[in-house]
Amino acid sequence: VQVVESGGGLVQSGGSLRLSCVASDSILSIRVMGWYRQALGRQRELVADITKSGRTNSTDSVKGRFTISRDSAKDAAYLQMNSLKPDDTAVYYCRADTLFRTYWGQGTQVTVSS
Repeated sequence: VQVVESGGGLVQSGGSLRLSCVASDSILSIRVMGWYRQALGRQRELVADITKSGRTNSTDSVKGRFTISRDSAKDAAYLQMNSLKPDDTAVYYCRADTLFRTYWGQGTQVTVSS
């Protein structure tokens, strides 16, 4: 497994979680790391991503609540999720992009109870 996520779980509405993603040393020259999510019966969607230089992009529904960060030296990315809502319930996937290939993690479940 070359990309590994951790940090998911069950949390009440309004709570917080921090997701972590670590890419294997075998993946060279990662350009962009991102978090995606897929809720039951829905398509996978971008949550937020971050370039090697630190430029970030996020979907409107999480702006002001979620923050993506990255430690390029460790090939790691993090997603701090605050003010969680039941609509945030999904499997969250980490993605790592190099110039030639995209790598996906196996996902971590986030469940927000009302």
